[in-house]
Amino acid sequence: MKILVKILKWFLITIGIVVVVLTVVVSMRQNLKFDAPYPEIKISKDSVVIARGKYLVYGPAHCAVCHTTNAQMEAVDKGEILPLAGGHVFKIPIGELYSKNITPDMETGIGKLTDQEIARTLRYGVGSDGRALIDLMPFHNMAEDDLTAVISFLRVSEPVKNVVPENKYNLLGKIVKAFMIIPAPMEGEIPKHVEPGPTVEYGKYLVWNVANCRGCHTNRDLKTGKYIGKDFAGGLKLADETKDKSFFVSPNLTADDKTGALSHWTEEQFIKRFRQGRILPGSPMPWGPFSRMTEDDLKAIYAYVKTIPAINNDTGPRIIVEN
Repeated sequence: MKILVKILKWFLITIGIVVVVLTVVVSMRQNLKFDAPYPEIKISKDSVVIARGKYLVYGPAHCAVCHTTNAQMEAVDKGEILPLAGGHVFKIPIGELYSKNITPDMETGIGKLTDQEIARTLRYGVGSDGRALIDLMPFHNMAEDDLTAVISFLRVSEPVKNVVPENKYNLLGKIVKAFMIIPAPMEGEIPKHVEPGPTVEYGKYLVWNVANCRGCHTNRDLKTGKYIGKDFAGGLKLADETKDKSFFVSPNLTADDKTGALSHWTEEQFIKRFRQGRILPGSPMPWGPFSRMTEDDLKAIYAYVKTIPAINNDTGPRIIVEN
């Protein structure tokens, strides 16, 4: 009996030591710094370039969906050009994350950052202070001229003074932040320019590098952001921001005849649905910005989606309500 008590005692002591060491290590790794290149991006004052940036920001890149508050979603859907002052809260398994103020305000926005610092954040997921960001923005391989256009527009947009709360990580979030959040990996060569038009090539560029279709239509671990499903096969469960315990499940976009949500859609049906905008309140799909994409952009996306290899993946009901 005494031996069992001693074993239990030393077991508890060992567990205690492990917990203390882990706590210390996690705490020490909360502010890790990373190196990443500074892209040679210089803003333009050309009105055509700025107009292109505005179109991307409020259209296919849907920056306004995240960099406005939750309460402003209806206005964004209607096409109001709201300042990108941040404050949208994302409640995910690792805590509450707040979108940043990306207006050119000198105190609370990006006014003091260089063009290269902003470009590095978008390209590599590394903040101006060297911290790695959770990979929520899909712009790592955005063409150089489009990245220039976006930053050029942000520079001339309305500055708004708005202090955004710091991200609130729970215990799991702090562990994830300590060991799993790293700069975004680069995939392939960054194009200088991708010619717009209703082509498969341009559609692929929009889907992968601007509109972030993969980000929602591929299953992911929401604790780390890591992709765990096959590309565009759907199945990602995303919270309904208007209802507690209600979730939307992203559909399968591949060409599978049985489980592909768009496999039987015509181009006309596809464009018509996008023009309708949001139908279901709380849907994470940025229907408002997407509804205002040009005809050629929508045709390009449709053309590319039709080339995605078929993957049989029944994602089940589109909406799930948990007890």
